[in-house]
Amino acid sequence: MIIASTSTVYGSDYLGYLLPEVNILFKDADSVLFIPYARPSGISYDEYTRIVKNAFAKISKKVVGIHQFENQKEALENAKAIFTGGGNTFELVNQLYKNDILAVLKKVLENGTPYLGTSAGGNICGVSMMTTNDMPIVYPPSFETLGCLPFNLNAHYMDAVKNSMHMGETRETRIKEFHVFNNTPVMGLREGSWLKVKGNSITLKGNLTARWFLPNKTPIEIECGSEFAG
Repeated sequence: MIIASTSTVYGSDYLGYLLPEVNILFKDADSVLFIPYARPSGISYDEYTRIVKNAFAKISKKVVGIHQFENQKEALENAKAIFTGGGNTFELVNQLYKNDILAVLKKVLENGTPYLGTSAGGNICGVSMMTTNDMPIVYPPSFETLGCLPFNLNAHYMDAVKNSMHMGETRETRIKEFHVFNNTPVMGLREGSWLKVKGNSITLKGNLTARWFLPNKTPIEIECGSEFAG
């Protein structure tokens, strides 16, 4: 499993920086089931799927959108590899519940189906989606998500800019607010970073540190290459 902060880094094509790793992860799959429900910028499922098809063609993988299946549960159960793209986490989770596929997705991932999640598609791997940055444009039945990780993610994590005149809340401020009411640890995953999950092992990959938040504790930096238990 690869859980990435973003699909695209500055100066790179869509998924460009991740494709070498994804090619290894999906080595036994000739096709990828794509979940387009996060709809970045409100694009259609078909348009989003076309973008993903173009990216995966570079590593000779076919892509089919889950929205094209009449029986989406069966599509998940038969998938050789699964990718959930970024966009709005509220809408993504809303559609997973609406189509009654969250539990099935969780089951197939637990059974070992290779998975790539970027941005919102990574957020749903945490205990809940409650530390997303996204606007609540819809109201999902629950904030509970897949629980593949024993913590929550804050994708696209950004540090406060020193000497900035901006007076709005920082990501760290928002996560501290979350911890007033919740005890779940949170990882701030910076752009271009990803988590490689294999069994109970979780490894931070990329070139940057990640920021680790616990209730009533000073946040710490996790070094790239660090491995910890899931």
